[in-house]
Amino acid sequence: MRIKVARNSGFCFGVEKAVNKAFEATLQNKENIYSLGPIIHNKQVIGKLIETGLDVVNTIEEIQHGTVIIRSHGVGIDIYDQAELKNLKIIDTTCPFVRRIQNIVKDYYQNGYKIAVIGDPKHPEVIGINGWCKNQALIVQSESDIPEDMDYYDKLCIVVQTTMPLSRFETLSEQLSQRAEHVEKFDTTCFATKERQESAKELALEVDAMVVIGGYNSSNTQKLVDICKRIRPHSTFHIETASSLDPQDFKDFESVGITAGASTPEWIIQDVIKYLNKLNN
Repeated sequence: MRIKVARNSGFCFGVEKAVNKAFEATLQNKENIYSLGPIIHNKQVIGKLIETGLDVVNTIEEIQHGTVIIRSHGVGIDIYDQAELKNLKIIDTTCPFVRRIQNIVKDYYQNGYKIAVIGDPKHPEVIGINGWCKNQALIVQSESDIPEDMDYYDKLCIVVQTTMPLSRFETLSEQLSQRAEHVEKFDTTCFATKERQESAKELALEVDAMVVIGGYNSSNTQKLVDICKRIRPHSTFHIETASSLDPQDFKDFESVGITAGASTPEWIIQDVIKYLNKLNN
């Protein structure tokens, strides 16, 4: 069985930076280090951080003193204000691509634009982005989210969640653009996400089966799963770790491809490669 790894897979630079900063903080001072939600969507990495002293909380109200780590997904501007009032030290690991969206939203909202965010309304990145326009954004995940009686706006600014497929941004932004006189559209998808999706697609066309490694609650990993399943509907396997693999699933394949979401560390990818190599032996 031939094993091939996608050109782009695993940690992106933003996630790697966030994880490194979190480990650095916990190893230097194991007391009163909090993260507002999980740093990344990978429970194996979060487990290691908790072992070194990180305390994961859901709200800023749960923190009375110490250091709060802003995760890579980012938060609303009000969180910074609350942290300052509590005199908390902030370690900000917001992804640079997410920060760009936040700044666009803030600037255009202040200049009288209605903000539209193409993305998952329940995703922490989108919730945080909405917090930069006083939670007044129109959030659209699919065509059904665009109201038939949607207001016609004088000025509309459209951004997109970093992990959304470009095709969805193009389709939905075109429809939204018909509801405003003046429109500013920003393709704020992450180039690292685009590269992962493209390389996963290329690899799926070359092999008999695909293994997609990443958290089951990871948005960018799920997009990779969807892409691979469109090409290999019956031979795409989404796992978090090598322990989830079943040897019987691979006995009839001559070639297997591996890709991984942006929140998947290299050591988990290597564990999967070692496991599949053992099957060869």
